[in-house]
This record gives sequence, structure tokens and C-alpha cells, in this order.
Amino acid sequence: MPTMKSPARWWCVVAALAFSTALMNANAAPAVDAGESIYLHGVTSNGAPLRGQRDADVGVKGMAAACVNCHQRSGFGAKEGRSSVPPVTARYLFRQSGRADDDRGIPYVPTMRGEREPYTEETLARVIRQGIDSQGRKLTGLMPRYEISNADMASLIAYLKRLDVRRVPGVTESTLHFATIITPDADPRKRQGMLDVMNRFFADKNVRQMTPVPPMLASGKTAYGKSMFMVHRRWELHVWELSGEPSTWQQQLTRHLAAEPVFAVVSGVGGKTWAPVHAFCERAHLPCLLPNVEAPIDSQRDFYSIYFSRGVLLEADLIAQKVRGSTGAARKVQQVYRAGDVGEDGAKALAAALQRDGIQVTSRVIAREAAASAVADEVARAAGADALMLWLRPDDLAAVGSAAQAPADVYASGLMGGLERAPLPGEWRDRTRLAYPFDLPDKRRVRVDFALGWFRMRHIPLVAEQVQTDTYLALSLLSETVNHMVDTFVRDYLVERMEGQLEHRIVTGYYPRLALATSQRFASKGGYVVRWAEPSGTKIVADGEWSSPGP
Repeated sequence: MPTMKSPARWWCVVAALAFSTALMNANAAPAVDAGESIYLHGVTSNGAPLRGQRDADVGVKGMAAACVNCHQRSGFGAKEGRSSVPPVTARYLFRQSGRADDDRGIPYVPTMRGEREPYTEETLARVIRQGIDSQGRKLTGLMPRYEISNADMASLIAYLKRLDVRRVPGVTESTLHFATIITPDADPRKRQGMLDVMNRFFADKNVRQMTPVPPMLASGKTAYGKSMFMVHRRWELHVWELSGEPSTWQQQLTRHLAAEPVFAVVSGVGGKTWAPVHAFCERAHLPCLLPNVEAPIDSQRDFYSIYFSRGVLLEADLIAQKVRGSTGAARKVQQVYRAGDVGEDGAKALAAALQRDGIQVTSRVIAREAAASAVADEVARAAGADALMLWLRPDDLAAVGSAAQAPADVYASGLMGGLERAPLPGEWRDRTRLAYPFDLPDKRRVRVDFALGWFRMRHIPLVAEQVQTDTYLALSLLSETVNHMVDTFVRDYLVERMEGQLEHRIVTGYYPRLALATSQRFASKGGYVVRWAEPSGTKIVADGEWSSPGP
């Protein structure tokens, strides 16, 4: 599917504009589901791919022809450089121009066009099928001329009307409501460290709210009047603490959302599984932005959940790449992990990656409640393997046993083990490589110091540096994104604007770079495999270049 930076995205620009007209022409009741299918997936009501024709006899069909590619899920379009894709929700398409007062009833988006004539049912159908806009001007060949029936046109109009969200949950004239979610198996230190950062950030944010700015009109000018546009709203944080088994979490979240409607979920902290939270956010169309989880849900088809990285799944790919490229490649790999922890997810991902290359992978599972001495026993049983992979927490790593029991090649999860502070016995360090899904300490120092200085000035205890730094980064990104949204508080638009903000962010904390594109939900794509430089201490060196192995 084309991306925003590809010329192919721009040919959709009028696609969405046009589709609204024909729907109004149709007498039959519009089929909203069909409109959504056409807009998001390029599939018509009879299951056939949507077809369009561009200049120079270039045809498009199916997902490549879907309106969402250019006009985005929100329908608000996009802007890049001097090029812009206009909004296509009914309120923007049919808005009357000519009076300044009219602007006050419509939220501002950078791509809105206040100078053009409003569309009618007939002119909208014409622009879809012939590429001629409301003022009789021929659009460029980037906009396909679509083959679309009257019934499907009616369905599209109904869908565009549905995109016109007038009352957004969690948004009032004075307040923006946000939630953070904590699962019952979350690490207590991470939970407290995250909440310390969030509570202080929200307090600082509210103290700094200033005199309201006058609303912005389509002309780019500002005006005073009775409007909620550009009101500096206070932020309110709702902490949703889950309990019980994961099978009950979605019901709990449904109750939380009903009792405390929020605009979005930000940060949060999870343990073994985040899947029920992810599923709830997708089902509720609720943005779930940058939670602190080690085993996120790798579903590129979803939209509302954004993560910093793939966590242990990324580590599995980094280790698989290293094992394949090592001298005298291993033919037998033994993994050790504790039941009930995210190491199981990492172990499954690594086994799947290596088995495709004919490498035999077996796993030894330590019972959830077993004593640390059980770790050494399981490691000892792996002595016959070519390589050993440890998906273990610090207490378990400290108990791995003597060097004589270890294979020549040892790998460990840095994310689970404490990164460069992982407490492996000294005799293991020269043969162990850590998966490291972050930038190296020396390279990230300046970017991390920005957050650490903020913590020091506010006397926030540093109990989980990486989680607290990620939390601060998530909140900073949210604040910048909300500022750029002006007065247009729509959940889909929040996700889209954050996608656009990420790659321009200079202070990126633990990550060398953050970016998202179409169907990408993980902002940092790679990492290192590292080794310790000395028998003791925390100095590490990269065992190769930064790598983005992909899923």
C-alpha cells in the first residue's frame, strides 16, 4: 500500500472527496458497512475490488485504491511540504464559505480549503468519477477516476457522515481526560516509578495553562467569539488498576470507560500479557499510546495501539540473526525461561525464527514459584547444547551456576535481565551476549539526561530508569501532539498526528530514532547485540552494528 511519502498516496486525494456525492443521490438506505469497506480496504459492496483509472492509463484497484491511503482514517487528510490532501468528512465537503462566522462551527485542520465552493451531491459524484471538482476544475492525475455504483456512492456518504464526530468522549470545554492502565502482574517498582512521573507531569501541565488563544479560521487568521476552539484545557489522569485473571480485564475496562470517559490511554505498565488491553483499545476505538510492556501485540493490521518497540519479540529476532551469523553456526539451541513471564513469548518467537533454518530449539521451563536454585539445575541440563538462551530476570540470572556448566555461546534478554546491570556471575560475562533493543548508553546519554534532569528537579525517585524515561517521553509526545491538533479533538486524528510527530522528535530517550509509517505500530525498529567490556561493572560494547531485523 502506498505511504504518505509515495506519489501513489496523492492520487487518492480526491477519491474521498468524490465518494460523498453519489451516496446522497441514491434513494436506497445507505449501507454503512459497505462504505467503511470501500474507504478503508478498497472493497465494494459485492466483494469486488474498487477500481480507478489515473492518467497515462495507469489503473489502481483494491487496497491500492482505498481512500484511507491519502485521506487517512480520520478523513482529515494530510499535509507534507507544499502538498496537501483535503479533509473529506461531510462537514468539510459541504461547508458553506464566505462568512467568517461559519468557520467557528468547524474544527481547524491544516488541509481544509475555505476558498473553494462547497460540494453538492452532483459535483461530488462528478469529482469521484471524472476528477472535476466543485468549481469545474480538473484535478491532477494523482486522483483516480473511480468506477463506482450509485449504491456504493451512497454507502460512502453515510460513512463520511459517521466520521463527523461532534462530541468526543473524554473532552469537555475545560478538560481533557486521559487514562493509564496497570495490570495486576505489573512490576511494583515500575508501577510506582511510572505513576510518579505521570502525576507530576499532569500537575506541571495544568499549572502552565495560560489565557485562551482566539480560534483559528480556515483562512489561517484568528477571531474572537463564542467558541471552545483553542481553549487551554486542563489534563485529568484516571488510573485504571486491573485485577484478577486476564479473561476479566476487558469487562473491567468496559466499566472503567463507561464510568470515566477518556480521550485516550497513555503509557501504562503490564506484566506477562497485554493482549486483553490491546484488544479492548482496538474494539473501543480508543488510542492506547506507548505503554510500558515487554511483550506487545504484533498486529500490523490494528490502528489504535502504538508501542515503542516489539520488546522481547525484537530481542528474539536480534538473537536469531546473531546465531545464524556466528562462526560454526549452532545446530542445537537450548532456552531457559520461567513460567508465567514474558520470556515464554520471546522463547516461542526465537524457536520459530531458528527452526525455519533447520536449527533444533528446545526449552526448559522453570516453575513460576520454584526457588532460584532451580535455575542452576535447568542450566546444567543444557550443557549439551551449542548455544544457551536465557530469558530470565535479575534474581534468576544471578543464580545460573558455574561457568563449567555453560555452552560456549550464551545469550540473554537484556530487557528482562536489567540491561548492562544484569547480575550475571563474572565467569559468564566473557561468553554471554545480551539482546539490547535500545541505543547504547554513551550514545543516548544526552537524550536521556533531559528526562533525568526533569526528575531530579522535581525530586522524583529513580526506581526504574528505562520505564520512567519512556513514560516521560510518551507524555511529552502526547503534549506536543495535542498542541498541534489545535481544537480538533478526534481520537483517530490524535493517532495520525502522533505518527507524524514521532519522526521529527529530537529528544528520543533510550531510542536513536522514532518513526511510524502505514501499518507500522512500533516506533523503534532495531537494536544491538552487546557484550560486557570488563569482567565487572556495567560498561558494554556493541557486538556489531545497529540492526533492524524485522518480524
